[in-house]
Amino acid sequence: MLEHISLEGVIQAPGGPDEDPSGGFAYGGWIAPYTDAVLGTALRRQMNKPFDLLLGRKTYAIWSPYWPQHGDAWPGVNAATKYVASNTVTSGEWQPSMFLDGDIGEKVAKIKQQQGPDLNVWGSSNLIQTLIKHDLVDVFWLMLYPITLGGGKRVFADGTIPAAFKVTESTVTAKGVIVVNYERAGALTTGRISDREPLTMHQAGWFRSTNTSKRVEKLLADHK
Repeated sequence: MLEHISLEGVIQAPGGPDEDPSGGFAYGGWIAPYTDAVLGTALRRQMNKPFDLLLGRKTYAIWSPYWPQHGDAWPGVNAATKYVASNTVTSGEWQPSMFLDGDIGEKVAKIKQQQGPDLNVWGSSNLIQTLIKHDLVDVFWLMLYPITLGGGKRVFADGTIPAAFKVTESTVTAKGVIVVNYERAGALTTGRISDREPLTMHQAGWFRSTNTSKRVEKLLADHK
């Protein structure tokens, strides 16, 4: 999954005001002030890798009239197979395309088992909930922007499951965009900070700010 994403997880209409104003979203084009050479290089590197696309119906509808006219900006996008999740639309002019209905999780799991290039998801906020819920996302490649939008379609919503990830690469642009690759790293694990473990300044600050229990106060006193 590859996304432009705000600090609160919104991915709606990053590219322009008319991209997706549904739900009264008024901030389309929010990535524009943050573009620079570093971000462009990272994005082009991803876009130039071999891939097929997995898209929701709305993202397909937005992209299908645009990319056939702008293919020079994204080599391979028009030749890639577009798998489209939809229970209402069964065909489209942007080819090659395959439309998926019914149990999307099951069908995507079968596609992932086939030989072929990486299956990339862009946008498609409703589809993403299904993929996350069924643990079908192997990688989150995110461009995290230093803004909050106050509302809009999100990546991590009701379908999110507990899961662990590891960072395999990251960079920060001069304008504060964090480009980071998170790969799946098994199940989520938890633990307890021991009374005997020295606290870092960050942990001590967090404990002071939360002030949740007498045990916290004891930990701080022991480590002064």
